[in-house]
This record gives sequence, structure tokens and C-alpha cells, in this order.
Amino acid sequence: MDFQFDARTEKLRARLGTFLEECVHPAEAVHAEQVAAAGDPWARSPVLEELKAEARRRGLWNLFLPDPRYGAGLTNLQYAPLAELTGRSPHLAPEAVNCAAPDTGNMELLAEFGSEAQRDRWLKPLLEGEIRSAFCMTEPEVASSDATNIATRIVRDGDSYLIDGRKWWSSGAMDPRCEIFIVMGKTDPGADRHRQQSMILVPRDTPGVTVRRGMTVFGYSDAPHGGHAEIDFTGVRVPAENLVGAEGAGFAIAQARLGPGRIHHCMRLVGMAERALELLCRRANQRIAFGRPLAEQGVVREWIAESRVRIEQARLLVLKTAWLMDTVGNKGAHTEIQAIKIATPAMAEWVIDKAIQGYGGAGVSQDTPLAGLWAQARTLRLADGPDEVHRSSLAKRELRRWA
Repeated sequence: MDFQFDARTEKLRARLGTFLEECVHPAEAVHAEQVAAAGDPWARSPVLEELKAEARRRGLWNLFLPDPRYGAGLTNLQYAPLAELTGRSPHLAPEAVNCAAPDTGNMELLAEFGSEAQRDRWLKPLLEGEIRSAFCMTEPEVASSDATNIATRIVRDGDSYLIDGRKWWSSGAMDPRCEIFIVMGKTDPGADRHRQQSMILVPRDTPGVTVRRGMTVFGYSDAPHGGHAEIDFTGVRVPAENLVGAEGAGFAIAQARLGPGRIHHCMRLVGMAERALELLCRRANQRIAFGRPLAEQGVVREWIAESRVRIEQARLLVLKTAWLMDTVGNKGAHTEIQAIKIATPAMAEWVIDKAIQGYGGAGVSQDTPLAGLWAQARTLRLADGPDEVHRSSLAKRELRRWA
């Protein structure tokens, strides 16, 4: 097995690494100051727009899309080390190169399942980074880890659909440039449980759409993902041509969307863990406690060694999963996708936690990125399906092998 990245990947990796060092990391503090000065945790920062323009100038744009008609045409295996690098600065780097969730998943959904008119109207401006989008699936009144519970109704009425329901954790909706919601709801409650749901496009300014509030994540705005919102849809009417795919295809479309989304999160989580380990090592070499550097304390060395082992294990599993998705498809990689979704957030959470411990009070403050990194890693044990759902499904697949 050859573990070396190909020439194109290495070239992009070097270019992206330079962009992070020269532009992104120095902009982190500036971004935080600009958002604080705006008085709105979901405000756009001028420095982010500058980063996006610079990324385009350097040829670092839409790296995630394997279809060369829309993106860079990279395979999942080629994209993995690039996404890992963006994970080192998750608040800025993914959006700076137009590879931020939920837009990535929404663009993939539109590219694969959208009509030509839908792609012209919504995919093109998303690819250009001119607008942002939201994905509206989770609901406050039902256990949304089981997507068949979704209760929002999408009812055909002549040449349009009427939408009624409430969503929350609608990723992307708090970004002031979010213009389109992709909404999942039930079109036929009497159908087979996996054929009841459909996906429909709802422009943000449609009458009856009310963004009730922004949802914080451990007190953070989670602005890198466009912020999360609780949204009411009351008598919302949209044209029938806004339906994505066919009626009853919503569950299948959601699963197709979430597969690549899960591995993208895991790619970035490896980068988040690498950033945390780097910060821990720098701290350990510089900080003196009880007469000697932290780096000479046995427990700190144990954290560092264990962190390296866990990161390498997770990275190899992510790369294997990416390779399988490229060679046998997402269905063929289903077991590995679930495995990385279980293992990688837990790994990153553990590594970041040890870095926080090494920094003491500074680790939980705004003076390092560690608290924000930890909040993201912990949240990803719930996003795109909680650990327990993936463990249960993975166990069932394993048991079937020996039934």
C-alpha cells in the first residue's frame, strides 16, 4: 500500500499550508475583534472576505467537489489532507476556500439531485461564494436522530407546495448572506417509513418563514457553519418546481448528503487535533512548573505520546474510508464512514482536552483557540447522527456477518 500523496495533492497541500501560515492564522485574532466590534456573534467580518478573495487568487477554491464541472475535481483521497489542513483553523479556513458546512453538503445535494433550473438559481452563486445556505432537517419536538420522525408537512396544493412545521439546529441560517433553505418534511405520512419524506427549496424571504432565534453551541455562535437557527414555517408556499428530486426521495437524498459530510467533518477533526497537539507541545516546552518544564513531567509526556497515537490511528481510518468511497462508492464504504464518525470526534475531543489541561486557565479562555476547538469536537458527536445511532447500526452490520 502506497501512503504517499500524488503530485497534485502535494502541490495543493503546500499551497494551502502557505496560505494558512501567511494569511489565515494571522487573521484569527482580527476576525474575533471584528465580530466582537459588530456586536453580533453571527456578523460577517471584513477580514474573512479578504481571505476568500486571496484564496481564489491562489487557486484554492471549491476543493471538496469531485465533479470537475463544479469544483476542483479532486477525489476524496486527494481532498482528505487538504480538509485536514483547514481543520487547523475551523473558524476561518473552510469558508475562506468555500469548503464550509453546510454549504458543501448543500452544493453536493444540488449538484447530484437538483434540476437544471435549481442549479442555475442556487448552485452557481453558492459555488461563487456569493451566498450561503441552510439545511433544515432537525426538529425540536421529535427525536431527529431517527429521521423518519420528521413531522414538518409538505403538502401539494395545485402548482405549489405548502410547508408547515418548526425546525431547529438549522445550520447556516444565521449567516446574514444565507438566502436558501433546504427543508426536509413529510409529503406522504401513509407511505413506507423511508418514502414519506421529501426535500424542498425555500428562499429565506418567503412569506411565512420566521427565524425565531439563533442557537448557540456551548455558548459559541458556531459562525463557521453559518450559525444554527430555530425556524418556523407557517403556511409557506413555494412553487412545485422547488421540490428536489421526486416526492418520497427525501430520506435517500439526506443519506446521500450526509455520507460525504461526515467524512469531511472527520478530515477537519484530524486537523483540529493536530493544532491542539502542536499548541500543547509548544506550551510544554515553554512553561515551567515546580522547577522544571511541563515537557519533563511524565503525565504530560504520556498525553503527548497518546495524542500522536490516536491522531495517526484516526487519520489512517479516514484515509481508508476516503479511498473506499472513491473506489467502491459511499454504500461500499458505509461501515468505515460510521466507524470514523464514531472514532474521530472522540479522538479530537480527547486530544484537545489534554491540550486545555496543559494550558490551565488559558486553555478555557478566549486567548487560545482550544475552547472553541473542543466545543466543535464535542458537538460533532451529535451532528450528522449521534454516536449511539452509529454504534447500533455498525453493530447490526457486524452481527449480520456471523448470523
